[in-house]
Amino acid sequence: MPLPPGLLLPLLLVLWPPRSAALEPISIGIAIGAASALTGYLSYPGFYCGFVECCPGEQDRPNGTALRLNLDAKLFGQHLAKEVVLKAVTGFINHPNPKKPLTLSLHGWAGTGKNFLSQIIAENVHKAGLKSKFVHLFLSTLHFPHDHLIKMYKDQLQKWIRGNVTACAKSIFIFDEMDKLHPGLIDAIKPFLDYYEQIDGISYRRAIFIFLSNAGGDLITKVALDFWRSGRAREEIQLKDLEPVLSVGVFNNKNSGLWHSSLIDRNLIDYFIPFLPLEYKHVKMCIRAEVESRGNQIDETIVQKVADEMTFFPKEERIYSDKGCKTVQTKLDFY
Repeated sequence: MPLPPGLLLPLLLVLWPPRSAALEPISIGIAIGAASALTGYLSYPGFYCGFVECCPGEQDRPNGTALRLNLDAKLFGQHLAKEVVLKAVTGFINHPNPKKPLTLSLHGWAGTGKNFLSQIIAENVHKAGLKSKFVHLFLSTLHFPHDHLIKMYKDQLQKWIRGNVTACAKSIFIFDEMDKLHPGLIDAIKPFLDYYEQIDGISYRRAIFIFLSNAGGDLITKVALDFWRSGRAREEIQLKDLEPVLSVGVFNNKNSGLWHSSLIDRNLIDYFIPFLPLEYKHVKMCIRAEVESRGNQIDETIVQKVADEMTFFPKEERIYSDKGCKTVQTKLDFY
């Protein structure tokens, strides 16, 4: 950990000169000059933040074009999620005075890209992405396993969010496995998501909260299947076709983590983002992307073999991958 700039000058004066040397005025003058120069460099944020991760300032604006390219290159078959996130994240970050934190709730079956999208958002705001000390990931089964400790979890969660937003206003909080979260627990963060300018002197309006859940996957699949059976392209599905059904569905679902939640009741979740089930062609896109990420040339024969090993539903039509792209990596290892 680097020394605070203010300690450099006294420290150098103690260490300089060597004990065997005479205390000459010129030597002491050189030491003071060097320490002052070094202190000046480390006091400059750009220099200091080159060695230590710093919270992004108001002048740090993520590149909307880079976000779009990332979404196009890494997220497949999710036109709704791409459109909503691109507009919501860039609009929020570039807003001079947002009225509340950005809150996104991502819904869909496993392997459809929810974790991938949260990673892309994190990387767009903080260079270190999920490794950043300003990005915080909560796993329901790991961090909140016991239902008889809900009160303690609520207190810990509030303290954790308060402390981290104090350290960095642009903190990101990701709650995975929301469908496994104990009912009522998430309401502990309700004050931080509301339209308050400050709470106890702290503003939460620059933070981003992301919820990931499998809840609502059946509702999303039903709409997608209805479009397919009526001969309409999945790209014709609009947010208005799914968002109202999704918000009501998770509100009334005891296993959603948002069951009768005040976050929904008070309209504090900005977007319910549906992740559509992935088709055969999207699975092949995932396989190609994984091959390229390993630095290998794409072999369409292998792509075909891996895709053919995936299982699809419904049984009659076999349209959608029942695991999305979740097992692509392990199946590719086999080849």
